[in-house]
Amino acid sequence: MENNVRQIVLQYFPPENIASVIIKDERVVVTLQNIAEDTKTTNALKEELLKLDNVSRVNIIFTAAKAAPALQQQPEMWRVRGVKKIYAVASGKGGVGKSTTAVNLALALSALGQRVALFDADIYGPSIPTMLGYEKQPAVSLDGKTFEPFSALGLKSMSIGSLIDRDTPIIWRGPKACGAIEQLLTDVNWGETDIMVIDMPPGTGDIQISISQRLKLDGAVIVSTPQDIALIDAVKGVNMFHQVNVPILGIVENMSYYICPECGNRDEIFGHAGAAETADRLGVRFLGEIPLHYAIRAHSDDGKPIVIAEPDSPHAKAYMDIARKLL
Repeated sequence: MENNVRQIVLQYFPPENIASVIIKDERVVVTLQNIAEDTKTTNALKEELLKLDNVSRVNIIFTAAKAAPALQQQPEMWRVRGVKKIYAVASGKGGVGKSTTAVNLALALSALGQRVALFDADIYGPSIPTMLGYEKQPAVSLDGKTFEPFSALGLKSMSIGSLIDRDTPIIWRGPKACGAIEQLLTDVNWGETDIMVIDMPPGTGDIQISISQRLKLDGAVIVSTPQDIALIDAVKGVNMFHQVNVPILGIVENMSYYICPECGNRDEIFGHAGAAETADRLGVRFLGEIPLHYAIRAHSDDGKPIVIAEPDSPHAKAYMDIARKLL
């Protein structure tokens, strides 16, 4: 029904003037922006919408769009020596499998012949050392000034999690956290690297803005579950990157479905196709679906993610397909 309503509205008003279309309890609310009120067109639209089944009331609201507040540009860029391209893997909220996606995409890109580095920017909840199996290894500096990246499963990697005890909380305000991110990024001997994948912290706070403004990001991948609550925050993540002029490479739907190992039945536990529909609505690419499966979780916990542990599995192939699209 939502598609039918939107198609009708598009017959009367151009997409840039449609702020939102909301349908609830047989009521349709259309909000328009940056356009003068036209009673004749409005009445015609109302009549057309009221012809639809399950629509008993229509409200059309005219409003001026508020310009998004300008994000302050930082004067000095961070230089990451030896790295050709940098892709951020981000999410609007935590708990959607962003880090698992970042690790497996980095490994998939490596399997496709790229020299890949993985940087853990999720400073308050670093998980990359556990997922790559170097959690108990100390960081190494040969000259006392710069770190050597960890080498694990064919990836170069660095994380604040390798410098602190796993049970120690990081209680830092934004500026200190951003300073640590800068040091860990710029004071590492990355060597010749084709692609760096950055596992971003969830949300749209200080660290995300600083990384987006002070690094030359070549694109961002947004991870979401099909659940409406997650998709609302995913849209915010997309809009944040748009504001700082970072291209959106696409949206990944994680935990897309569950296949019962006993009967083979497929269940869409968190809904289905929500990320694909959101990508289509935002005009960005839908990169693919990753299932909810215990093997993906178990291998990540064991320090050998699914792309390495079971490269011929359908779950690993899902990550490989997304990596090919990125390339």
